Amino acid sequence: MSNDIIRVQRIAQAIFVLRGQKVILGQDLAALYGVTVGVLTQAMKRNTKRFPKDFVFQVTAEELRNLKSQIVISSWGGRRHLPYAFTEQGVAMLSSVLNSERAVKVNIAIMRTFVKLRETLQTNREFARKFAELEKRVGKHDQEIAAIIEAIRQLMAPPKTPRPEIGFHVREKAPRYRTRKRA
Repeated sequence: MSNDIIRVQRIAQAIFVLRGQKVILGQDLAALYGVTVGVLTQAMKRNTKRFPKDFVFQVTAEELRNLKSQIVISSWGGRRHLPYAFTEQGVAMLSSVLNSERAVKVNIAIMRTFVKLRETLQTNREFARKFAELEKRVGKHDQEIAAIIEAIRQLMAPPKTPRPEIGFHVREKAPRYRTRKRA
């Protein structure tokens, strides 16, 4: 089986977050493993001890409606039962229960996808932390720059009260001089 059959992007699109956990729905896993949903569910139910509640859970009707609205186009036709959601550990356990060569290879591809998603999330957290630090530094500089600009504005603004004039002023009335007209 080559990587062309199971692409990381295809697996990543099948991963959803439900109840705070990254999960893959049973019908998506069945398609990846090349089995029917019934076979997948039957294998899980025959080995209930291997699938505790933190490995697999049944999706509620409301969660299913939310998923359908997020995906926009629903490939999920009419169904009798609500689908199962498998966590990363549930997917790992499922490959041992299905016990086929394809299941092992698909499981390896799925585990690699989960690891890549975790790395991507960690990288995003690191970027968010660095961005927050940058904001703090720039914010501090912004305050300092704003203070400098305000000081410059105060220096440029005209004085609010008129200042007394500097110099000597004569405060007496000047006599009027008559001028004669020349004939």
